[in-house]
Amino acid sequence: MRRRLILTMLPASILAGLPTFTGAANAAGLVPAFRGTPRLAVGGIASECSTYSRIRARLEDFTVRRGQEIFEAPLSLPLLRYDVPFLPTLEATAPSGGPVERKTYETLKADYLERLKKLLPLDGVYLMMHGALNVDGMDDAEGDWYEATRAVVGPDCLISAYYDLHGNLSRRAVDTLDAMTAYRTAPHVDRVENVMRAADMLTHCLRYGLRPGIVWANIPVLLPGEQSSTEWEPGRRLWADLSEYNRLPGILDVSQLVGYVWADEPRAAASVVATGTNREEQTRIVTELANRYWNARHEFKFGSPTGTIEECLSRAMASPTHPVVISDSGDNPGGGGNSDQTFFLQALLKAKARNVLLGGMTDRPATKACYKAGVGATLPLSLGATLDPAMCQPVHVKNAVVKHLAPVTRPEDGEAVIEFDGITATLSARRRLYHSAESFRDLGVDPAQFHIVVLKCGYLHPTMKALANPALMALSPGAIDQDILHIGNHRRKPTWPWVADLSWTPTPYVSARFRRG
Repeated sequence: MRRRLILTMLPASILAGLPTFTGAANAAGLVPAFRGTPRLAVGGIASECSTYSRIRARLEDFTVRRGQEIFEAPLSLPLLRYDVPFLPTLEATAPSGGPVERKTYETLKADYLERLKKLLPLDGVYLMMHGALNVDGMDDAEGDWYEATRAVVGPDCLISAYYDLHGNLSRRAVDTLDAMTAYRTAPHVDRVENVMRAADMLTHCLRYGLRPGIVWANIPVLLPGEQSSTEWEPGRRLWADLSEYNRLPGILDVSQLVGYVWADEPRAAASVVATGTNREEQTRIVTELANRYWNARHEFKFGSPTGTIEECLSRAMASPTHPVVISDSGDNPGGGGNSDQTFFLQALLKAKARNVLLGGMTDRPATKACYKAGVGATLPLSLGATLDPAMCQPVHVKNAVVKHLAPVTRPEDGEAVIEFDGITATLSARRRLYHSAESFRDLGVDPAQFHIVVLKCGYLHPTMKALANPALMALSPGAIDQDILHIGNHRRKPTWPWVADLSWTPTPYVSARFRRG
């Protein structure tokens, strides 16, 4: 006999600002069909992996939370809104970068599965994913994770996952999941809402005895994330009304994914996916939205003026206003870049640019040397090209002054600020994001005081966007080269814009679990 699910909410002071599931399946007439307290596991693995990067993510690059540690992560906190306990397994996250070493993936998966087995029997599994995980020697790592999960929990357990807007879906993944959702904003300002949509679908369906299913359309279009922001058209209108579809009968969630363009693999593509209990309505919606996205493909543009490194730098040096914020887009660690390339630094020195802030250079040896020398010291440094020496040449600086050292307990967390030749630069011992104004102010640096600010990023964080006067994007080389027509494209199916005259019509796919009922 099914147990009854009781969803007693926490105090309003805790829930303030958090969304509540209001999908059409809440229609009058549904009666709770679950008795007792369900057993819901939570876990996952997430990273955004460029196959154009030669660096590899290994175990030390992952933040691994096991057991109750999972609920220390900011995006897991919303799960505490439920009286229904989520039983933790393992959550592993790594910064965007290169593919994951196979041994690392297998070690993490084995740990997760062992923890999952100890929780059996389970009524549901909630997975925190991304959609652009790439593992050496493996296509579709998320699909592998889902199939391994399904093999443990059995066919009756519901599995719900959430994705990044820049995730890639596959038939393998769709056939294994029961429900999924994805971010609806880029930059991603709806992370909490996305987490809760995935969790709410799971708890809601268990409460009312619903067996949801997925209808999916793969759209052969790939775009750089920097062209598909939801802050300008056509992204703004294409994502603005998705939540309205959730109000339709039998619809639990409708999501639309740009895909991840820097994964040269067969599943890489945009997609529309609808979770619900009304296969006919889901198919109609997926067809409609897939056509809409396809028809808008020519409208996608960069949100800032673009140019080569030299063109952007020349414009910035001539600008009467400041700070001119330039994105070093090809080396953006937030999208999979190495964050140690020196092309921009070389150009700054050659142009004799002054009053420049260069943010985000990863160099562990140089950072270590700064800590050894101390604040106020002047020392020679070799900067950059430590993670992928084959990509570019290091820059040798004779007289770098150490201006600031972040207080840290582990050398691998070190951050330094140095000055040389009219340039203030941040160094870090590991790849990390310097995208927000706060990330610099925490190091005693105010980006608003510089004439030129160069960031290893793509589209700007809201706090930097507010300062930019103006903002420019350099189409610099790197692991996430924005000039996608000229990146290697060997394993994808025929896709626009590489096939400029591609003809296509949607063919929605009903998941295997949905077809079986």
